[in-house]
Amino acid sequence: MDVIQIVLLAVVTFIFAIDQFSLTELVYRPIIACPIIGLIMGDVNIGLEIGGTYELMMVGNMPVGGAQPPNAVLGGIVAVLFAVKAGFDTQAALGASVVFALFGQYVVTLTFSFMAFLMAGADKAAAEAKPSGIVKVNFISMAILGSLFAVLAVVAYVGLDTVAGPLDQFSKDFSWVMGGLSAAGGMMRYVGFAILLKIMLANDMWGIYFAGFAAAALLGNVSATSGATLLLVAFIGIAIAMYDFNTNVKLSNAGGNGGQGDGI
Repeated sequence: MDVIQIVLLAVVTFIFAIDQFSLTELVYRPIIACPIIGLIMGDVNIGLEIGGTYELMMVGNMPVGGAQPPNAVLGGIVAVLFAVKAGFDTQAALGASVVFALFGQYVVTLTFSFMAFLMAGADKAAAEAKPSGIVKVNFISMAILGSLFAVLAVVAYVGLDTVAGPLDQFSKDFSWVMGGLSAAGGMMRYVGFAILLKIMLANDMWGIYFAGFAAAALLGNVSATSGATLLLVAFIGIAIAMYDFNTNVKLSNAGGNGGQGDGI
C-alpha cells in the first residue's frame, strides 16, 4: 500500500468531485480523469483505455432535475483501480465499477438533499446583498461532496489492495462471472452512445449517420488509414457541417428581408 498513491488519489478525487457540479471545467470527465488516475497508479495506458471507453458509456447520461445518472467520477476511478490492482480486463473492470457508480449517485443525491436545508441561508445572504454568505454555502457543498468522494476512493483503493489476491483467484475459478462482467462492460459503451443519439438525432440526419458508419467501416479496414479512422471520420463530419451551414446561410440571405437575410 503506497501512502503517496493514497494521498494523490484522495486529492484528485476531491477535485474531480467538485469540478463535476461546481467548477465545471470538465476535468471530471472519464476521458480526462481516468488517465490521471492511471498515472497515479503507474499505468497510464490502462487509464486511457478505460477513460475512452467509459466516456462513451457516460456521454449520453445527463442529470435531469433531481435525477442523477450513475456517477462518472467514482465509476471511472474504481474501474481503473479494478484494472490495475485486481488485474481485471478493461470490460470486466467497467462492468464491476457500475455498482460503485450507482453508489456515487446516492452520495450526490444525499449531499444535495442535505444542502437543501442550507439554501435558506443563501437566500438570506442574497436578500441582504452579502456575497460572502452565498460563497460560504457553495464552499460547504464542495467540501462535503469532495470529502465523501475522496473517502470512497481511498476505501476502494485499500479494499482492493486487501482483496486483490482473492479477486484474482476468483476470476480464475469463476471465469463465467468475469465473462458476464466483460460482456456487460462491452455493451455499456453502445448503450451510452444510443442514449446520446436518441437525444440528438433528427430524422433528416439518418443518411449522414449511415454514411459515417460506412466511412468508419471502410477506413478502419484499410491499413493505411486504420490508425486515424476516428480523426478522418471527424474531418468528414466537419466538412458536411460546414457545407450545410454555408448552404443555409446562402438560402437565408437570398430568401428574406428584401435580399438582406437575417444574419444567421
